[in-house]
Amino acid sequence: MTIANDEKWIDKEQKGLSEAAMDIDLTLSADTIRLFAQKARAVASSLQDTFDGGHEGDVEFDEDSLEESHNHDGLAEEENDDLSDEELRELIEDLNVDEAAELVAITWIGRGDFDAEDFDQAVDEARDRAVGSTAKYLLGMPLLADYMEAGLDALDL
Repeated sequence: MTIANDEKWIDKEQKGLSEAAMDIDLTLSADTIRLFAQKARAVASSLQDTFDGGHEGDVEFDEDSLEESHNHDGLAEEENDDLSDEELRELIEDLNVDEAAELVAITWIGRGDFDAEDFDQAVDEARDRAVGSTAKYLLGMPLLADYMEAGLDALDL
């Protein structure tokens, strides 16, 4: 199969290029989507189940520290300084309509809702269905990073 590239005709089979890679012109770069996938993976790995044997949120005390002073040195506090979730949410919310639709379409392709050949249709449907927060929708997917990466792979990007 040959396609026009400016004034030249390119034989994709001869060049070893896939049909999906040649036909897709993303507003977002594949590297940006990979960055989103890495951040999504970091968010997913930082989520911890704090329920352990029926003792959610137990506080531990160091008896020696409590006897020596009235400070809270013995109080074991847990802080979550990981801002990956908030950062990823802001990055996705900063996307324009076309970029957000492409990101959702790639995620859907990675999830198996669409084939790579149906990318344009997936983008159109993502744009039509966008009613709420794209970040909330995407971050609600437990396997978001895997879907994004699988979508990029399916599109040979």
